Amino acid sequence: MTLEKNPDQLAISPIRTLPADAARQPGCSRSDMPMQGKLRGNDRRHVAVCPTDGPQAARADGTLGKSLRWLLAVILAGAIARPVGVSSALGDPSDASSSASQAGSAEIEEYDPWEPFNEAMFSFNRQFDRFVLKPLATVWDKIVPDPVQTSLKNALDNAAMPRRLVNNLLQRKVEGAGREAGRFLVNSTIGVAGFFDVAKSVGLEKSEADTGQTLGVYGSGPGPYLVLPFLPPLTVRDGIGAVADAALDPLWYVATAAAPLGMKGGKIVNDRSLNLEFYENVEESVVDLYSAVRNAYLQRRQQAIQQ
Repeated sequence: MTLEKNPDQLAISPIRTLPADAARQPGCSRSDMPMQGKLRGNDRRHVAVCPTDGPQAARADGTLGKSLRWLLAVILAGAIARPVGVSSALGDPSDASSSASQAGSAEIEEYDPWEPFNEAMFSFNRQFDRFVLKPLATVWDKIVPDPVQTSLKNALDNAAMPRRLVNNLLQRKVEGAGREAGRFLVNSTIGVAGFFDVAKSVGLEKSEADTGQTLGVYGSGPGPYLVLPFLPPLTVRDGIGAVADAALDPLWYVATAAAPLGMKGGKIVNDRSLNLEFYENVEESVVDLYSAVRNAYLQRRQQAIQQ
């Protein structure tokens, strides 16, 4: 299943079309998910949660040599890439703004040959979020007004423009690249260094793009799914893409390493504080959170490539 927000509400939708009585099928359960808190309006969705089956286990039986090569590649990419918050494993709501209309449109392959290891790391990340990240975000939420949090998020998004611009060009999305250039110009001037998203109010929407998505557009397969400590979900392709995305961050060239890492840490805490109720509702409403996060991540990445 996938987690989506479009753009002010969240929906959980199945990864494949399920019959209306799916919740009554053997092995399935029905779950309510209230949407409230900082999300505007109240909404309640019903989801049917069913166990995965079929050829997944067969797909996990690749050769040991091939799996080890994939594993080493992802660990290397994860070690080089900047650390990110574990709460992003639940899906960044802002990244899913355009995927609601495509939910359930295609079935994706869940290649998870290291599932026992991934589940252990997923559990570790959840505990880290519970005892470290969430308390920090809660304190931040109490002392920093919501408009200030939103302004900080806008400024950090504005600074990430080079990644989006370059990858839009590589994907031959000229219109998206033009929007990114226009957004940066407007928000950096009228929007006071990006603290105010003036461009959105005049119709210049963000065109999200990254190197992992670009590699997928050119035919690179995702590789195995992997969860590492302190990192969001990864595939081999997205792990390699994260390294290239880091190289597109101009802060690495004009400041010490502490500056971009500090800004990334601040973004993690700020984003977490903006979505405290969102993540809490997800954790309380989904029966198998590991499978839900995996399905959400893989489907969101596939939809980003198809767009």
